[in-house]
Parts: sequence; structure tokens; C-alpha cells
Amino acid sequence: MALIFSLAIGIMAGAGIYLLLRPRTFQVIIGLSLLGYAVNLFIFGMGRLQTGVPPIIAPGSAAQYADPVPQALVLTAIVIGFATLSLFLVVLLAARGLSGTDHVDGKETDEN
Repeated sequence: MALIFSLAIGIMAGAGIYLLLRPRTFQVIIGLSLLGYAVNLFIFGMGRLQTGVPPIIAPGSAAQYADPVPQALVLTAIVIGFATLSLFLVVLLAARGLSGTDHVDGKETDEN
């Protein structure tokens, strides 16, 4: 399970970085979103990936319960990421209306 989870994070981060380097604004926004989701999964994975077990750590360890902070951080990051994505989409639509193109630099090129 940990290998699949790590591969999912790596693929999402790689796809996000690839899309960040694209010339169109919408692709950049989707890349930022994918990269944010990859970071959220990474933070969530740091909170212990096990299913079917109670959130109590084995006796004799320093803490008696699992740390709820990673879950709280991910929930907060999801809300902030959604608000940021919404703001970016509004700015994208406004820039598209003003400049007539959706390229990051505002110049239309012949590349696809």
C-alpha cells in the first residue's frame, strides 16, 4: 500500500510540474492544483497509513495516541487550495477577456 501511495504522490507531483511549465494559463492552474493535491497526500501520509486499527499507538511509546495534526493540516489546505483555485480561475477569465489570449505571457505563438 505504501508503494502505491508513494507512486500516486510522485505521479501527481510530476504531472503538476509538467503542467506548470506549459504556456497556457489553464494548464498552469491545473498544474498548481495537482501539485497541491500531491502535497496534501504527502502530509496525510505522514500521519500513519494503516487501515482497520484504532488510532492508539502501542504501549511504551512516547505518545499514547496518533497525531491528529496532519489531518487538520490537510483539511485546512484543501479549503485554502479550493479558494485559491477559484480565485485563479476568475483571474484567468478576466485576463482572457482583456488580452484575448490565454497564454501566460500574453503572446500568441504558433506552437500547440
